[in-house]
Amino acid sequence: MTQTSQTIQLPSNESAIALAGTNEHNLKLLSRHTGVQLILRGQDLLVKGQEKAVTRCATAIRTLKPLWSVGKALYEPDILTAFQAIDTGRTDEYSDLQKNVLARTKRGEVIRAKTFKQKQYIKAIQKHDITFGIGPAGTGKTFLAAVLAVKALLSDECERIILTRPAVEAGEKLGFLPGDLQEKVNPFLRPLYDALYQFIDAEKIPDLIERGKIEVAPLAYMRGRTLSDAFVIVDEAQNTTPAQLKMVLTRLGFGSKMVVTGDITQTDLPTHQDSGLIVSRKILRQVEGIAFCELTQADVVRHPLVQKIVAAYERYD
Repeated sequence: MTQTSQTIQLPSNESAIALAGTNEHNLKLLSRHTGVQLILRGQDLLVKGQEKAVTRCATAIRTLKPLWSVGKALYEPDILTAFQAIDTGRTDEYSDLQKNVLARTKRGEVIRAKTFKQKQYIKAIQKHDITFGIGPAGTGKTFLAAVLAVKALLSDECERIILTRPAVEAGEKLGFLPGDLQEKVNPFLRPLYDALYQFIDAEKIPDLIERGKIEVAPLAYMRGRTLSDAFVIVDEAQNTTPAQLKMVLTRLGFGSKMVVTGDITQTDLPTHQDSGLIVSRKILRQVEGIAFCELTQADVVRHPLVQKIVAAYERYD
């Protein structure tokens, strides 16, 4: 096999840090996926190995250049999706993925799809009135839905955001928690609040809730209502019963969107109880106007260890 080497000159120390990652995690990942040796000296990156492997690694680095060249941090999904794009002839599509900014946080941070499946999920929400986002923790199911909900609210595409999830959490029940309804519900809806805080000042959220622009409530409080002109997010849907999920799906009114998210591998229901999310996937998959997007461990965008944890559990199961 022909051995060769390439030196890639990086434009700045910031770009070198962004490409290398914390403790050179990104370089180690690139090396693991190509078999090359990567040596970073200042702003010079030496790529050594078999000719095909060096070419593949250099191509991946060039594909990621719009991010690292301006000092933007790279994450494992960015690199894995770059390889996927190279291997499937979708580099132009990946270039569009990098450029397509979904939103900016209060601090100016760019929010965009990091993987092809996340892009598919975003497009499905924009196109369909009901979208199911199914996948493991950390794949951005709830966060991306909340981003789109806030955008819709701020641009007057909807009159209110409704955030709801079943009050089932590792065997706990609302009645055993202290405080009034809002205090009881808040711990269950914290992930949804976390997403809202990225875009709306924390002191404004209580006012929006008081005015009915943002409604946060347990799933049981949706019964008997018609949810019109709203962006509805049903989180942790794996913990709904079939009857509960049918109930909330049939609340959808005119001018509304609903996004149902969940991880079918993390059901906290009793072992004899079917998950509404699993049942609805069987019943509704072929219904026109409803989209199902299934994300995987490759779409995990949290700490790199989260991806490894998800993979380890999948292998165990």
